[in-house]
Amino acid sequence: MALKNTQSRYGWVSVALHWSMALAIFGMFGLGLWMDSLSYYDPWYRQGPFIHKSVGMILLALLVFRLLWRLTNIRPADASTLKNWERTTAHATHWALYGLMLAAMVAGYLISTADGRAISVFGWFDIPATLQGIENQEDIAGEIHEILAWAIIALVAVHGLAALKHHFIDRDDTLRKMLGKSGDPQQ
Repeated sequence: MALKNTQSRYGWVSVALHWSMALAIFGMFGLGLWMDSLSYYDPWYRQGPFIHKSVGMILLALLVFRLLWRLTNIRPADASTLKNWERTTAHATHWALYGLMLAAMVAGYLISTADGRAISVFGWFDIPATLQGIENQEDIAGEIHEILAWAIIALVAVHGLAALKHHFIDRDDTLRKMLGKSGDPQQ
């Protein structure tokens, strides 16, 4: 598999970014739900958020890289069987996912830095607090973060179902391309 995308398939960078971020986002969603159930005396009360914040900041960097990669690489051609409304919906869904992810990550940053403290990313480096002191910043950003997380999961479910529909019902190459395979089903 090539590094960059071609007309018939995604390159390994696009594939790796897609699937690693998908797994990480599902993991972050699960971790977030689990963190809500922790009591103050739970041994994971501080460790869970530390991991969540660290992974979140890494995901933010990966998202920025992913957007730059997408903007500077060709995209494989859409399946010829796609109707115009499907093509428009697919592109809008992808950009909506990028926007929701970015907004959720910024909201997470605003939760974590509301008190003026930097975010330590696994102790490797710190991301400084740049915007703090807004009244109820942590609570408002927390509500927004949770709503956006649910919206991401809902849209990802629609995205996944659409990919399965294209693969099993339409029998086109949409899913195969994101698995790094050629549009040719023989490969």
